[in-house]
Amino acid sequence: MNHWLMKSEPSVFSIDDLERAPKRTTMWDGVRNYQARNMIRDQMRPGDEIFFYHSSCPDPGIYGIAKVVKAGYPDPTQFIKGHDHEDPKSSPEDPRWYVIDAQLVRKMATPILLETLKIKDIPAINEMLIMRRGNRLSVTPVTPQEWAAVLLLESSAAGKAR
Repeated sequence: MNHWLMKSEPSVFSIDDLERAPKRTTMWDGVRNYQARNMIRDQMRPGDEIFFYHSSCPDPGIYGIAKVVKAGYPDPTQFIKGHDHEDPKSSPEDPRWYVIDAQLVRKMATPILLETLKIKDIPAINEMLIMRRGNRLSVTPVTPQEWAAVLLLESSAAGKAR
């Protein structure tokens, strides 16, 4: 099993939108970066766990955990004339963009905000790709050590909130 971090702007699609989706499951569409596309197409598998990250908002951070329920398949929105994600250079015979289906596992007890992730005394978190300047990928791998460190931060934050 692999771990991932997937970013979405909450004004476009939020953790609450995923929670309201039928069966708390949705097609994760709109990825238009070849490196992210390759991870979706070639590496993401059912059962893989995902940190759901809100980006481009006042409080960016990890808001929940989802899982891959369907491996990569061609993004149907790339073929819809007039759709925001339409790609006229893509064809059903040679699709350019891929999606996975993701299902909400749970919201974080307390969101782990980017400002919390920037704590310098947690080496595993300092190595996360989300922490690197200039990283704009909407999909990034997360190591088991990074995954565990974030979950530890969540349990620590939840304990303080009590």
